Amino acid sequence: MSFWNNLPKPFFAMAPMADVTDVAFRALVAARGAPDVFWTEFVSADGLYHTREIQKMPDDGSPLMRDIAFVGNQRPIVAQIFSSKPDMITYATKLVAKLGFDGVDINMGCPDRAIERQGCGSAMIKNPELAQEIIRAAQVASNLPVSVKTRVGYNKESLDEWLTALLDANPVAITLHLRTRKEMSLLPADWELMKKAVKIRDNINPSALLIGNGDVRDLDDARAKAAESGCDGVMLGRAMFGNPWVFQGLRKSSADSGLTKSEHGLEEKLEALIELAHGFEKISPPKNFAILKKHIKAFITGFPGAADLRAKLMEAESAAELEQIIYRSQTSASPASA
Repeated sequence: MSFWNNLPKPFFAMAPMADVTDVAFRALVAARGAPDVFWTEFVSADGLYHTREIQKMPDDGSPLMRDIAFVGNQRPIVAQIFSSKPDMITYATKLVAKLGFDGVDINMGCPDRAIERQGCGSAMIKNPELAQEIIRAAQVASNLPVSVKTRVGYNKESLDEWLTALLDANPVAITLHLRTRKEMSLLPADWELMKKAVKIRDNINPSALLIGNGDVRDLDDARAKAAESGCDGVMLGRAMFGNPWVFQGLRKSSADSGLTKSEHGLEEKLEALIELAHGFEKISPPKNFAILKKHIKAFITGFPGAADLRAKLMEAESAAELEQIIYRSQTSASPASA
């Protein structure tokens, strides 16, 4: 029995996103309403082996170990790894099991060319036999439940072949980004394809969980998509940007209106951004503070003066400087300063 067996249906998960779902951002979300499942950023299994076994880099100085760090209130949590080499997947799976993760997920959907050149990410869709070998290597490496995140096809939808191959390898869960590799994120996610995926799953491996991903606006939208498509869970990605409250109301009935759409004022958003920046600075080894710019864009929008404040915050080089810029902007905007 794994945590997957105890999840409600439908359940709602945090999408793994590079340079987004780090330990600081997960902490921000967890404090405001945790998802049913947390995911880490994805990490190279080959890189973990090379830095730890070849370079003998201490774990507290390793950027890769930093990217799969987590704290106790971020559970259940799944570590996402990638490789085209079964022995590297074996190594990384044993490592994340030792680190105390609740599950391991294999990325078979990333469209980045550098990842694909390694035979990883979306390139796996063109090599289903190797994909099955990779899954089975993870399964025998530890007692962790093994899941997969992928797309509906490479140049075109190929669920009959691709999803069937994955189901034959018996992962506990499969997340389907409902676009092909060719489509990237340029076209709308096709949630009609989830209905097809559910039928394939029901015929081949009814115990496997299916998670839908793509163009999910908020928790209410996620509930509606789950009900319409029949999937077991929904993964939210871009909906989290600038909205760490996205999973608030998760434990409430879908019949309760308004619980997932409560408005959070500018002051709350600014406080959340400051909290994120300070948490980000505590990550070790340090990450480039410029990574926070994508969060600044997401939080600082949709109000008078947003463009000017956003431009100033983009120049900040530390959490303290970011906080001071926000404090000065609030002071200058207050009636007392007029």
